[in-house]
Amino acid sequence: MDGSFGISLDRAGRLSLSEQIADGIRAAIREGRLAPGARLPSWNDLAAQLGVARGTVRTAYERLSDGQFIIAAGAAGTHVARRPPAKRPDPEAPRVRETLRAFPTGATQPVPFQIGVPAADLFPTALWSRMLAQAAREAAATPVGYPDGRGEPKLRAEIAGYLAVARGFACHPSQVFVTNGYAGAFGIAMRALQLHGAQAWVEEPGYPFARTAAAWAGLSCVSVPVDGEGLDVAAGIARAPDARLALVTPGQQAPLGVTLSLDRRHALLDWAHAGDRWIVEDDYLGELQLGRRAAPALASMDNRRVIHIGTFSKTISPAIRVGYLVVPPAAIGAVTEVVGTLDPAPSPSVQMAVEAYMRDGHYLRHLRRMKRAYAERRDALGAALTRLGIEHEAGALAIRMHLPEGVDDVSVARAALAEDLSPLPMSPWYATGVAPRGGLLLGVTNVPAEHAAAYAERLWRIVQRQVA
Repeated sequence: MDGSFGISLDRAGRLSLSEQIADGIRAAIREGRLAPGARLPSWNDLAAQLGVARGTVRTAYERLSDGQFIIAAGAAGTHVARRPPAKRPDPEAPRVRETLRAFPTGATQPVPFQIGVPAADLFPTALWSRMLAQAAREAAATPVGYPDGRGEPKLRAEIAGYLAVARGFACHPSQVFVTNGYAGAFGIAMRALQLHGAQAWVEEPGYPFARTAAAWAGLSCVSVPVDGEGLDVAAGIARAPDARLALVTPGQQAPLGVTLSLDRRHALLDWAHAGDRWIVEDDYLGELQLGRRAAPALASMDNRRVIHIGTFSKTISPAIRVGYLVVPPAAIGAVTEVVGTLDPAPSPSVQMAVEAYMRDGHYLRHLRRMKRAYAERRDALGAALTRLGIEHEAGALAIRMHLPEGVDDVSVARAALAEDLSPLPMSPWYATGVAPRGGLLLGVTNVPAEHAAAYAERLWRIVQRQVA
């Protein structure tokens, strides 16, 4: 066997010579050209064969030893390990997005009509990159230790201040917990409340994730209808009078977009206070109401029975995975125990970037810019659908598009996804999996006004193929 193991060195290459030597020997071991237990040349011998410095070979051998490919035994020489590490699997090849009931799974990129993601073209990438880099430097300079599982104190204070101004309710920073997005906040709340086995009201139609997550938390979900005033509290009492929890989206109901009326808010709070009951308020798009000032959060009316969940996923980016949980004072102890044990706050550097972004006024300015752009995009898409003769209704940051009789909304959504359009079917938002009338939710955030007509026409052609 060639004593250099067939190693070919590129002295002008990007990799150092020691890395090239290590890669060559590693490949020879994996391909069987170097058998387990085979003795390797000394540093001097291999260096002479390859025309490199002795120290270069030594560095390569150290890399291989650290990776458990070879074993150095002093005077007994260096040998190939008897059981070298198995070859790592190749990264998963990119795949066409799969769907679960037409909801994308895995990582996704923003595409037209997708719901739940902010506009990619409106995000201040350069500014955010600078703030994130600065925050990373500051975090790296912080003395090493475990960060506060409740979240960075400055960000918790900033969120409390923002909620007082934008969402109409005052809370102390001690009530605010920074979480890993909505999922983290919901999981923490469920663990702290310890309602396993109890009944919970969920909106019908309503967010499928919340329904599934509540069931995983051991709750028995009872669907409560939503009408033009939001959750029908009287229907909830009639269907499940002993329920201990209500999951609601009062600001802009998901997916219908209606705001919970004042009468319904009072009725829901009266229900909660009449027994040992809790309300989990998902502030879904609450700060992004387009036609008027955002309605106050439900938590602004109650400081005892309402748990408030918000995120930065739809205003900054879902990729940062930063949300927050605001709890009544009586629940602070239980939630603190949960986050300290199982689900602490995300990386301090990301939190510090968000705090600086809010503190310097960028966040509120970005919200104003998005609201103006989203209103323009919604109107342009609505006008395009009208020109095509398609019946539709404006929702939160989405338009509900009705489908011809007999057309399956899930099938249409899957067909559209294959053509890089991402509408969501209405059916999965119902507990039965069947919508009273087939329809699609068309997110407007990533539909620039100048492209609205073209996207609408593409989608309508897909629908017509389903009819045929």
